[in-house]
Parts: sequence; C-alpha cells; structure tokens
Amino acid sequence: MQASLRSIGQVRGGVRTVVDALLEAVGPMGTLVVYTATPENSLSSPAYLADTAGMVLRSQKIAYRRAMEPFDIDRTPSSRRTVGIVSEAVRTTPGALRSAHPQTSFAAMGPRAAEIVADHRLDCHLGEDSPVGRLYEMQAQGLLLGVTDRTFTPYHLAEYYPPNPPVRVHAALVSTEHRLRCWKLFNAVDLDDGHFPEMGERIRREVPFGEGQVGAADSLLVPLVPAVDAARRWIMERYLADRMTPPAYGIIRRLHTCCMPPELWSESCTFTTVERDSGELRTLSLKEFMTTRQALLSGGAR
Repeated sequence: MQASLRSIGQVRGGVRTVVDALLEAVGPMGTLVVYTATPENSLSSPAYLADTAGMVLRSQKIAYRRAMEPFDIDRTPSSRRTVGIVSEAVRTTPGALRSAHPQTSFAAMGPRAAEIVADHRLDCHLGEDSPVGRLYEMQAQGLLLGVTDRTFTPYHLAEYYPPNPPVRVHAALVSTEHRLRCWKLFNAVDLDDGHFPEMGERIRREVPFGEGQVGAADSLLVPLVPAVDAARRWIMERYLADRMTPPAYGIIRRLHTCCMPPELWSESCTFTTVERDSGELRTLSLKEFMTTRQALLSGGAR
C-alpha cells in the first residue's frame, strides 16, 4: 500500500484513523504491507545527492556524512519525503514487523507479516529476495491511495529480470547491535524509475486496475502479478532493442562510476563492472578498479 494522507483530505482522528480503516479492510486474515524506505542514511541515493548538491567544500560533505543517522530497524523512522506519514504510522503500530534492509525496508501487519519481511537481502533492494518478491509470489494486491501508479514501487521488481541488469556500488550507514556506526558497501542493481511514466501507460492499457475514491483521493487497486509481468515485457522489449543500439537499458557497456567518495574506499570494497564485448559481470578488487579507473580518466581505455 502507498498513500498520500494529504490527498485523502481531512480525516477525523488523522492518520491513525486511516491505518485502522486499512486494517479493518484487509481483515484478520489479510496482511497490510507498506514501504518504509530510509534513503537519508545512504551515499548512493538521490536524497543524499540532493542534500549535498550545493556543497562545494570537501569539508562540508565530510561534516554532513558524520552527522548522518545510521539505520536502526527499530528506531529509524520512514522517510517522509519518500513514503509519507501513513507508512510511518503503520511501522509504529504495535505488532508491526519491519524488514532489515537499511535503504528499502518494508513494514507489515497481519498473519503473513513475518514471512514477508524476513531475510531481506542487502544486495536485493526490491527484487525476488525482498518483500516485493514475496508479495508477487503471494499474488498480492497493491493499493494506491491518492498516489499515481507512476510511483508504484513493485514495478522495480521487473528491473531484475533482464540478463546482466545495470549494477552499481551502494553505501548505507547502519547501527550495529552495540549502537556503533558502520558503513555497508555492496553491489546491487542500479534501480531507476525514470521510465515508469512511459511504462505505466503501457501497463494501464494491458492490465485492468480497480478504481475508486477514498475520501478525496483517486485510488487504484493494482493486481501485482499481471502488472509486474507487463512491466517485465516492456523492459525486455527495450532490452532486446538495446542489444542492437547504444544501450539505455539492460547490458551496460561502460565502467560504472562508484558512488562512494574515495576517502571511504578500503581493501574490502569490491566493484562490479560489465564486460564491454560479452556483457558478463566482473568483480574487481580495489587495486584492479583503481587501475581501470585511472586508464579511463587518462583516456587509455573506453
């Protein structure tokens, strides 16, 4: 479920009334799931890039990173600029469970909540080994309350379908069990919602959505399996086309730029690239990456 409380309009009792109504609607046998993303603890998110865009001094960015709050599964609130107040209200409802991904967590309430949020792999933000993948397997319904389907998070599941999807290095700050700050560096698919408007128009033509009004909000009920399958078909058509033209999607024939600033790189970092000719993934050590990067910067490789 994704919702905009502002779009719903004035509600007596506010957001708690909305959450209670949602839980009543799914009933005792249903499970309510919301996205509780936290991009503010990441160096590889649009949120970080936007917040630091005006910082011209290196010392400013260092100070910003030192002040960043690490992800704590129990304490870190959902990002209000990413998912809104309704998701946070579900997360903080007694009995809610949350997945452990430091960037793309989900919260769930109901008999299948534990199954949905368990084992959210670090390198699988919104893929098969995430709550999105489990909702797909369960043939769930996606409810959009006052939110356009152009921001429907489960569409990202389709981006894991093509062979060799674009990969990048991600970085997230987390809190350890002793409340220490720890940077997690990992390779994962480079997700992009820039194509959602065009893709969404195609999906709406192929898949019937339920439509209705909740308060003042235009709302949609999205059947997850046919919608994601339609997204996969759209992406695979672009993937096959890109095999014959300079690729905008699918196989990436260039070295991905690392999002981590060099002062945070260490010998434990690995960097995933895609071979220009074969399209196969290759993992480089820090030394190998630096050698290749220097060659690119000097014009010695392409």
